[in-house]
Order: sequence, then structure tokens, then C-alpha cells
Amino acid sequence: MGTDNLHHKRKARKNKDLRRKQAQKSDYEKILIVCEGEKTEPYYFNNLINYHKLNTANINVVGDCDSAPIRVLERAKELYEESKDTIPYDKVYCVFDKDSHSTYLQTLNIIKQILPLEIFIAITSIPCFEYWILLHFTDTTKSYNNYREVSQDLKIFLPLYEKKNKNIYSELLPYLEVAKRNANKANMAAIKNQTDNPSTKIHELVEVLETLNKKQKSQAKY
Repeated sequence: MGTDNLHHKRKARKNKDLRRKQAQKSDYEKILIVCEGEKTEPYYFNNLINYHKLNTANINVVGDCDSAPIRVLERAKELYEESKDTIPYDKVYCVFDKDSHSTYLQTLNIIKQILPLEIFIAITSIPCFEYWILLHFTDTTKSYNNYREVSQDLKIFLPLYEKKNKNIYSELLPYLEVAKRNANKANMAAIKNQTDNPSTKIHELVEVLETLNKKQKSQAKY
């Protein structure tokens, strides 16, 4: 008897939480962003979300997994499955670097095959996220071996750059459109030269979040 009551109470609480989340959720996509880093990438995207006052009931940024690409994907799949108990994610973005990770290509191949298609999306940087930061200041397509080499060039423009800057997005915002153009140029050059080094897709996720910001503003008018 007591067990049955406890079961009903838990079910009622779960339904109440679901209704609360549905009420808080905006009419645009629910998004999960899983990052390989605990600081740099989560700080960047959380700063973006807070700056644009995006609805945090719609967007979840996670950086509590191992840096290996396959671990990022495993954590993303785990959270996606958990979300099915309430409001499932519409899109799951896996943010990771190529760097020297042995599971990079394996992870890309798995993501391409996950059903239903186009829910899981790889947002990669080669060799690392800092290449995206560098593109705010220069359109270099120089090949880099690792983070250290990118960091050396980045510090020419940002001598005090550090991974734990929680305001990195807003501080770089005046140069964002330049970075987008440079990222597109770099990616086209990489395709032309049949390489992926250097390249980045961070701007693609940034533009997705910016579109949500526009939708949110549009909804607020009505």
C-alpha cells in the first residue's frame, strides 16, 4: 500500500515537473550542447546564451565529460535518452576538437549514422577551439599541429588570453562577423586543398543560437 502511494506521488511529481518545463519552454527548438572542455567552450556558449537572454529551459550546455570525442558523444547520447522522459531535445550538438584525439574520425562516422538523422551534429575545430578565437583577428589558413601553436599566434592579438574567461563571447562580439567570414573562407580553402587543417564549425552553432535569439524577440512582440 505504502509502495503504491509512493509510486503515485513520484508519478504526480514527474508530471508536475513536465508541465512546468513545458510552460517555461519557448516555441523554438530545445537544444543540447555537449562540449569536450569544462571551461573554454561551455563558458563561451553560456556567455552567448546569457548575453542574448535566451531561454535556458530550451538550451542546455554541458562540459562534464572527458575531452575525447567519443566520450563527448557518449555523454550526449546519455542526456538525449534521459530527455525523452520529459521533453526530448530537438538537436544535440557535440563540440570537440580534432587535436591528437584517436577517436575523432570514429566519432564523426558514428554521428553521421545515428537515427533519426540530423539530430546529432558534430561541431568540430581543427586543431582546436582556439583557432575559432584566432579567426576574430586574422584570416589565417596556416596548418597547425596542436593547441600550443594556435595559442602562440592567438597571443599576438590577445596577450592575456586564458581558457577560464567567462565573458569571452561578449568580449569578442565586435569581431564576430569578421570571424564568421574568416571561418567560411578557411573551410572553403580546406575543401579546395583536400584537408581539414585548419577549419572550424563553431560559427555554424553560433548562427543557430543567434537565430533562436531572433525568434525569441519575434515571439515577445505578440
